[in-house]
Amino acid sequence: MSLKNTLPDRDKKIVRVSEVGIAVNVGLAASKAIIGFVTNSIAITLDAVNNLSDVLSSCITIFGAKYAQKAPDREHPLGHGRAEQLSALLISIIILYAGLTALIESVKKIIFPEIPKYTALSIALLFIAVFAKILLALFTERAGKKLNSEALIGSGKDAVSDVLISASTIVAAFIFIAFKISTEAYLGIIIACIIIKSGIEMLSKTLSQILGARISPELSRNVKRTLTENPLVYGAYDLMLHNYGPDKYLGSVHIEVEESLNADEIDDLSRELTRRVYSEHGVMLEAIGIYAVNTSDPQTLEMHKKIMAKIHSHDYVLQTHGFHVDFNPNVIYADVIIDFSAPDRAALCEEIQQEIQQLYPDFEVNMILDTDVSD
Repeated sequence: MSLKNTLPDRDKKIVRVSEVGIAVNVGLAASKAIIGFVTNSIAITLDAVNNLSDVLSSCITIFGAKYAQKAPDREHPLGHGRAEQLSALLISIIILYAGLTALIESVKKIIFPEIPKYTALSIALLFIAVFAKILLALFTERAGKKLNSEALIGSGKDAVSDVLISASTIVAAFIFIAFKISTEAYLGIIIACIIIKSGIEMLSKTLSQILGARISPELSRNVKRTLTENPLVYGAYDLMLHNYGPDKYLGSVHIEVEESLNADEIDDLSRELTRRVYSEHGVMLEAIGIYAVNTSDPQTLEMHKKIMAKIHSHDYVLQTHGFHVDFNPNVIYADVIIDFSAPDRAALCEEIQQEIQQLYPDFEVNMILDTDVSD
C-alpha cells in the first residue's frame, strides 16, 4: 500500500476559499486606502496595508495547497504535503512584518501628528468593511477547520483581528468628531500590537509542527485502540508518526503478542493491522515491531509481577512494556518510559535496572530507556 493523497478535492476547496479572501481583501484594501488618504487617517491607512498583507497570505495559501498536491518523485518519495506548513510559516512572517511596520508608522505619527478629516461617506464605508470582514473571518476559519488547513485557520484568525482593528478605527473617528481628540496614532500602536501578537502565535505553532510536535492524543489513542481490538494483540506501544501534510501520517508501532505465534501468523496479523489502521485513520504503518509475551509459564508470570511492582514504585515512571524473559541464556528485557519532567531520566533508569539486578542476580537485566512519544 502506498502513501498517497486521499483528499483530492481538499486542495481545490482551499484554493476557492483563498480566492474569495483575495477578492474581498483587495476590495477592502483599495477602499480603505482611499478613505485613509482622503481623511488623512494613519489608522485607516494601516488597516488598508493589513488587508494587503491578507491578500499576500491568501496567495501563499493557494501556492502551498497546489504545490502540496504534486505527485511524489525521486527527490520527494513521500510527496510534497509539508509545503502547506511552509506556506503557514511564510504567512506568519508576513503578519509579523505588517505589525512591525504598523508600529513604526504609528510612533512616527505620535512624534509628527496630523489632523484627520472624517466624512459621513468614509464612516459608512468603514461600517461596510467591518461587516464584510466579519463574514470573511467566519467563512475562512470554518473552512480551515473543516479542511484541516492551518494556513486557512491562521487567515481566519487574522481576519478576526482585522474586524477589531476596523471597528476601532470607527470608534476613533467618532471620538474625534465628538471631542476633537485625535487618537489615531495611539490606536495605530494598539493595532500593531494585535497584529504582532497574531503573527507570533501563528509562527510559534507552525515552527512547533515543523520541528516535530507530539501527535494529538486523540489520534494516538484511536490508533492504539484499533490495534488492540484485535484479540491477538495484548498491547500497542511506541506509536511514532511523522506528518507529511494534513491527514498524511507515516510511522511505526510495537505490539505485544503471544510468543507462540509463528512467522506466518505474525505476517498475516501485521498485514491486517496495517490495512485497518490505514482504512480507519489514514495512518500508514510502515513497520510493526513485535514484543513476545509469555502468558502461561508460572515462573515468568511471577517475575513479571515482582519486576513491575519494583519499577512502578518509582516516581516519574509512566509505563513499562516489552517485558520478556529468556532462560537460555538468562536475560530479562523491559522498556521503561520515564516522564520528561524527571530530573535525570537516564540515572533513574539505571537505578531501576540495578534494583532488578539485585532481585535476580543470576540474570542479565537489559533495561531500555524508552521515549514518551505518544499518548
